[in-house]
Amino acid sequence: MAAYGLYTHIASNKFRSMLLLAGLFALVYVLVFAGALVAEVVSNGNETVAYYLNRGFHDLIVAFPFATIAAVAWIIIAYFFHQSMIDAVTGGHDVTRQEEPRLYNLLENLCISRGITMPKLKIMDSPALNAFATGLNPRQYSVTVTTGLLKALNDQEIEAVLGHELTHIKNGDVQLMVVAVIIAGVVGFFGELFFRLFTNLSWSSGGGSWSSGSSSSSRSSSSSSDSKNSGGGAIIVIIIAVVLIVVAWLVSQVVKLALSRSREYLADAGSVELTKDPDAMISALRKIEGRGELPGATSAVMELCLDNPREGFSDLFATHPSVQSRVDALVKFAGGHDPGPLPPPAEETDQSETDAPEAQADPQNAPPPVPHGPWNDAGNPPGPPPLPSPSPAGTAPGNPLGPLGNPIGPWGRH
Repeated sequence: MAAYGLYTHIASNKFRSMLLLAGLFALVYVLVFAGALVAEVVSNGNETVAYYLNRGFHDLIVAFPFATIAAVAWIIIAYFFHQSMIDAVTGGHDVTRQEEPRLYNLLENLCISRGITMPKLKIMDSPALNAFATGLNPRQYSVTVTTGLLKALNDQEIEAVLGHELTHIKNGDVQLMVVAVIIAGVVGFFGELFFRLFTNLSWSSGGGSWSSGSSSSSRSSSSSSDSKNSGGGAIIVIIIAVVLIVVAWLVSQVVKLALSRSREYLADAGSVELTKDPDAMISALRKIEGRGELPGATSAVMELCLDNPREGFSDLFATHPSVQSRVDALVKFAGGHDPGPLPPPAEETDQSETDAPEAQADPQNAPPPVPHGPWNDAGNPPGPPPLPSPSPAGTAPGNPLGPLGNPIGPWGRH
């Protein structure tokens, strides 16, 4: 499906996403088949590879409706309670206009200008600079912003961040990402379950069969030829099952990453379309870069955020494109201006701690002293003008009054 503009890119992305989600859901049955192979080997370890494969397909057909019901039940539970789970992990809470008038007004103005339903507004108490949107229907949509983001960004930059999250909601990215995280979580859960089951099994070399680690005795083989032939078949089937589990897990992660990465560019572009200010989006990304880690948040929550600083092996499993690539896209296609990356947070704190002692220790670099006088003493209120020394004629020592009783000022007798 060819794409030539922003909206055709969004439509094409939705079409590809539905195919990816269908493939992601099919991975559940791949795991069921792998589990059936392991179960057949455990129950009977003296058969051939063809026997195990046939029995595995038969078990898959039998378990198909149960696996479907379990997966759908998991999705339904997550559909109704995913926001509560996320709030429990992140500590986010709803805020009203009276509690956060600045943030609430910025979000409301964006929604009114484009006719978008106002989502719920949540605040997360964290020094990190990040934001994310969640929800599967208009009644559940919400935008969560950290307190660190509110302190570090100005109104234009916060508006750009809110536009980014509203674009995720408008394009349907939030629903797809939540469903992808749910299904990928199912795949990861069953994969880990099968691996735990596999590690608890031990291969009986004398009998050529699989047995549980808790059992004290193993089955004996009927003959040496059966041990060679059937034992080799069991090993091959176990290897096939392990490979299927690993491949299913890797594919689920790759699909999840493909859904996330492709949408960040479109959300940045949608924010510029809403705010008409590409420089604000670029400036917000530069300030957030490397400062978005949410302590205690799971990887599933970080995948929903504006920026995910967690990186995988050689960025292979990074859920978000790099900030530099996103900024380059905004500069190239939106005409923005890049101020350049900011120093890492560690360098900023080190520099702020070392600047003050250096300024105190080096008097040459200190600012010049403020001159004091009747006209340029900025720090203290002006005092009365100095009295001149009394004249030898007509005045007594210590008496500032002359013979006529007129006071003597700094410019002579009044």
